[in-house]
Amino acid sequence: MKNKHAYQIANREALIGIGLVIFNFLWWFGFAYGLGKEDPAEYQFILGFPAWFFYSCIVGVLLMAFLVFIIVKLFFKDIPLNEEEGDH
Repeated sequence: MKNKHAYQIANREALIGIGLVIFNFLWWFGFAYGLGKEDPAEYQFILGFPAWFFYSCIVGVLLMAFLVFIIVKLFFKDIPLNEEEGDH
């Protein structure tokens, strides 16, 4: 019965991870193809990078690192995945 609870926690954490991946892809795709579809002569630049690249790749990586850190600290639990000696 104890293993069932551990698998439920692991399943919930896997779903959170999948949600983060989907969010990351939507963020990247939205900025890369949303802002990047303009004529290159009309691009706006931020710190020397085209705005689409800056938001999709640079801000996206920083945002995802922050989100992963916060979510792991708040929602993930440290659980043993191996069986105890007396549980056989």
